[in-house]
Amino acid sequence: MNLPNLITLSRIPLMLLVVALMAFAPFSGAHTVALFLFLFAALTDWLDGWLARRLGQTSDFGKFMDALSDKIFVLGMFVSLLALDEGKELVEWALFPVLLILSREFLITGLRLAAAAQGVILAAERAGKIKTVLQLLCLFLFLSEQALDHDLNFFFPNVLTQYQPQITYLMEWISIGAAFSLVAATILTVTSGIGYLWRHGNLFFGEDVK
Repeated sequence: MNLPNLITLSRIPLMLLVVALMAFAPFSGAHTVALFLFLFAALTDWLDGWLARRLGQTSDFGKFMDALSDKIFVLGMFVSLLALDEGKELVEWALFPVLLILSREFLITGLRLAAAAQGVILAAERAGKIKTVLQLLCLFLFLSEQALDHDLNFFFPNVLTQYQPQITYLMEWISIGAAFSLVAATILTVTSGIGYLWRHGNLFFGEDVK
């Protein structure tokens, strides 16, 4: 197991740690720590590929696990945010987009597994990488909102009292940004999935669909 592959696989335990911090908040500032751990995990999506190319350690296993780890990481975060939504405000409008993302990712993962069974490794495509960036941006904004809501008063006790209108305004814009990025991510997720299935569906259905 080389270093790039270890970094790729690290996204899964990091996701579980982020979720645990959000769910149990075992100490003051836990949501902020979760936010920074999420950022670190998201950066590993770039770091593993860069290191693999730099060290000459690219492999079919690495390409397959990179795409799979991305999906486990992103989907785990989306599902956890919905499950931990205390006021259910997020569930009301984000559930359907997240279900679309889940459906697409499971379908494409099935396609990749079918391809791998035939000895073909399907690496992530450009559109897929862009949609992953949008998904990560959306998750970052959601986590930022939670960190502000839970931890701002802990780190800066007087700021909330002195700048309540400005902080409320900031959080509203973060919510708007999260909503727009989720819509954009959902659209690109679905359209890129359709394109991916069109190009490689012959591996899934056993016939040329082009």
